[in-house]
Amino acid sequence: MGYEELKIEGRNPVLEAFRSGKTIDKLFVQDGCQDGPIRTILREARKQDTIVRFVTKERLDQLSETRRHQGVIAIAAAYTYATVEDILEKAAQKGEDPFIFILDGIEDPHNLGAMIRTANLCGAHGVIIPKHRAVGLTGVVARTSAGAINYTPVAKVANLGQTVEQLKKAGLWFVCADMDGEVMYRLNLKGPIGLIIGSEGEGVGRLLKEKCDFTAAIPMKGDIDSLNASVAAGVLAYEIVRQRMM
Repeated sequence: MGYEELKIEGRNPVLEAFRSGKTIDKLFVQDGCQDGPIRTILREARKQDTIVRFVTKERLDQLSETRRHQGVIAIAAAYTYATVEDILEKAAQKGEDPFIFILDGIEDPHNLGAMIRTANLCGAHGVIIPKHRAVGLTGVVARTSAGAINYTPVAKVANLGQTVEQLKKAGLWFVCADMDGEVMYRLNLKGPIGLIIGSEGEGVGRLLKEKCDFTAAIPMKGDIDSLNASVAAGVLAYEIVRQRMM
């Protein structure tokens, strides 16, 4: 599929998209529309746990490319999502300890695309993102990844905390980026590992941070105290690469 996200407009096209199994990242529905076809679409959206936004007709008109939205527009992922099991299987096929990026609340598509690119180049086996409060695999993400999205599987999950617990049972341990953590050079970052990166504004969520085995701080020598999220991911990822090569 090409790099542009797919915008699906109209009741029948949207319903068929859901029923065909296409991954829908977001559904925009006109406020007040509660007739039979709309209720059917909303039922399908609930089955997929799709994010639903009720908006004004004016907002739908702005989003529409055809002006024939009939009160509903769906945004489909530009690329197909993988599963967590796909990511673990990729590591197994390579005979390597799993190395996974877990991205908490990354809403900037340029940051997500850059992180997917970094994940690919540093040999990570996949990227995991949450369904809610985060950007999905849009066209901008695909372009920014510079083609890495074609090779690095991205899984979207309902609950990052539960996924971390699942991966711990599979033998992974977790390190997250945190300014108050231990300097990354003092940590043992070898073995099956998940690298958790949070948003620039809020960092890694408290509940997710509590599930981490270590918190890693990047040494800061300048006049400001934070890095762009994708840059921080790259710095920590390559410390993991360095240690895995030793």
